[in-house]
Amino acid sequence: MKKLTVLSFAFLTLAACSSDNNSYIEPITPPSDGTTFGTTEHPLNLGGANQRNQVYVDLSGETATDVARDSWDLGFYSGDSFRVVINGSLAMAAKQLETSDITAVVEEDGTVAVGTFQASNMAYVDSPTGSLDTTAFGNIATSEATAKVYIVNLGLSVPTGTVGAGSANTAGPSRGWKKVKVWQNGNGYTLQYADLNATSAATIEIAKDAEYNHVFFNLTSGATVQAEPQKANWDLKFSTFTNEVFDGANSAGAYFYADFVLTNTKAGVSAVKVQGDRAAYTAFNKAAFNAGNYTFSTDQRTIGAEWRDVFTRVVFDNVFFLVKDGDGNIYKVKFISMVSATGERGFPVFEYELLK
Repeated sequence: MKKLTVLSFAFLTLAACSSDNNSYIEPITPPSDGTTFGTTEHPLNLGGANQRNQVYVDLSGETATDVARDSWDLGFYSGDSFRVVINGSLAMAAKQLETSDITAVVEEDGTVAVGTFQASNMAYVDSPTGSLDTTAFGNIATSEATAKVYIVNLGLSVPTGTVGAGSANTAGPSRGWKKVKVWQNGNGYTLQYADLNATSAATIEIAKDAEYNHVFFNLTSGATVQAEPQKANWDLKFSTFTNEVFDGANSAGAYFYADFVLTNTKAGVSAVKVQGDRAAYTAFNKAAFNAGNYTFSTDQRTIGAEWRDVFTRVVFDNVFFLVKDGDGNIYKVKFISMVSATGERGFPVFEYELLK
């Protein structure tokens, strides 16, 4: 996204003392013309074949920010509506119970999980499209009395250790379970959480922060965490991901993916896939875009898994992508590799260029 330049105090003072009455407006730093990420100069620190990090890329600012993907569990939406998301990069799942009493002891439920190959388990995860209309927590209650308790499968831990060349190991042992209750509180949320067998619960209030898509909370540490850059400062996210898998035309439910790329649709970023090889990518410019018919998608999975083949561990050479950021800048994006020089997964490389 666009960045504001920093002016010296002396210059700002001079501008403020000018004899005219026109308001001074800071100049905008032009967006980046593009570069290549996954290099020494612009690394993408996913953490190798274990893919321990989520990496947020700002195309116009040429920055990449990595965050440990197990640093958060719940995300509290900071926009106009009240929504809570779960950490799909850990294969989390959640189910609403009938009770409103969080002090009641509850049992684990093995159906509340990712990878059961049951279409019904899509109800226990957030919409893979990124839409907040369909989340595991659904509509957030307006009061404590009407709020229900949710059983939360914390998903799979981030594994450690070496992995054979070409393979990925992104799903470790179970992280356990929690029970959660949440309701609206003014312009924020009240959260209660506890172990399943606990007869009391911790309570915390979480305020919205308009600079971010979500305020994130860690159910183990009991603290809010900064697990994402400000919403205006990223366009693409490299991460493991909970997606919907199909058996032919039929849904087989929620499934866990590695090497996934998401767009920041909550902040107005959109994308479209374009058929074309390296030569087509190189030649593609603003005139070609204007002459074509390209419909940008608000599905956060538009890039998703459409850039690589995990079985052959190569990227598709017959496609590239157009990404429109929240400021309206349009970039063409071409993936170059998904493995390191030694064949290790978790080392993507892509190039991009501002359309002119």
